[in-house]
Amino acid sequence: MISIETLGGFYITQIKQLQDRIFERFLSEQGLKISGGQGRILFVLWKQSPCTISEISQRTSLAKNTVSIMIDTMVAHGIVRRESNPDNRRQTLITLTDYAVSLQQQYNAVSQRMNVLFYTGFSETEKDQFEAYLQRILTTLRQAEQNQENNEG
Repeated sequence: MISIETLGGFYITQIKQLQDRIFERFLSEQGLKISGGQGRILFVLWKQSPCTISEISQRTSLAKNTVSIMIDTMVAHGIVRRESNPDNRRQTLITLTDYAVSLQQQYNAVSQRMNVLFYTGFSETEKDQFEAYLQRILTTLRQAEQNQENNEG
């Protein structure tokens, strides 16, 4: 049995909070007027656009209502557009604007700067092991969430 005094989850929370603040500063230094959360949504859309809110939610691990609120803000700022799916009128697709496409190179540079900082002092082997452990935790948590949703529905 795992001791209740393990600190992994606590460290992950602290790391996320610090990483978010530093990343926001890096974005600001580059003149990018987007938040880290908006950046996660853009990252998904840069890989595949258009996407539904559900797809974005799944790929970012952000709650659907959080994604919806962020998308509203991004639409208001001309970063993304909402469009009806021509194949399914009940479905709304989120697409990139030209402005969002123009941000990708700068955003990638900020992400690379964050990656260098994040892995400072790690060997390649340590980095690979660390990411494998995180992937295992993520998989376990996703399965637990899916089980909860199945039990509720």
